[in-house]
Amino acid sequence: WLALAPLPGPAARAELRVRVRLPGGQVTEESLQADSGADCVSLELRAADGALVTLTADFKQEVKIFRALILGELERGQSQFQALCFVTRLHRNEIIPSESMAKLRQKNPRTVRQAEEVRGLEHLSMDVAVNFSKAAQLSSHIHNVCAEAREAIYTREEDVKFWLEKGVDGSMFEVLPQGSDVPELQRCRLCLDRWKPCICSYSLSIEWYPCMLKYCKSRDAAGKVSSYKCGIRSCQKGYTFDYYVPQKQLCLWDEET
Repeated sequence: WLALAPLPGPAARAELRVRVRLPGGQVTEESLQADSGADCVSLELRAADGALVTLTADFKQEVKIFRALILGELERGQSQFQALCFVTRLHRNEIIPSESMAKLRQKNPRTVRQAEEVRGLEHLSMDVAVNFSKAAQLSSHIHNVCAEAREAIYTREEDVKFWLEKGVDGSMFEVLPQGSDVPELQRCRLCLDRWKPCICSYSLSIEWYPCMLKYCKSRDAAGKVSSYKCGIRSCQKGYTFDYYVPQKQLCLWDEET
């Protein structure tokens, strides 16, 4: 079980390592980091295909950043790894707050965990590119998390509208070509020419994350009932991102199998 333990000091940084079972049965270690001072959390795990997947939730800016470091296919002329960043709006109830995450402790670190709840697959059309050099004001974490993916940071128009209303500078965003503007733009898996632009699809899954707090009730000597945070509920969630690439060579995993 995972308990919430009181932590010293007003702002805390903490790391927890949790063993998690992947869909194919393999066990991976997931790292959860929380910084209640900066009000952010991050989770990192290695997927079954070897990709390193990171989710960073910036509660201050209402931004979440997914990064995937995908192993390249050297024999097909790709570099050692390819980095992608997908930036979307963070909704309040998606993941537990940073101060609660910083307090998580596990009784038995050897336990292999599986999520209690599987949340539906989310399919996102990432139709806007984000300029890395200007992105710090959207979230200061983009600079660290997406450094290797500076040419491949994507978001979507509906999230951009939300951030513009909050006063973020619009010059960091650039709308990407869409299938409706370019009729010959195909999905990469159907495109035979490796040097043609196409719409790429990338899927990732956060296998285990604390999505909700659990509350317990206690009764004092006078019989007054009060509730307190006593644990977490864990979730698993998958995402599929569709986005424009200038050539199919940048999307070799997305092929008809």
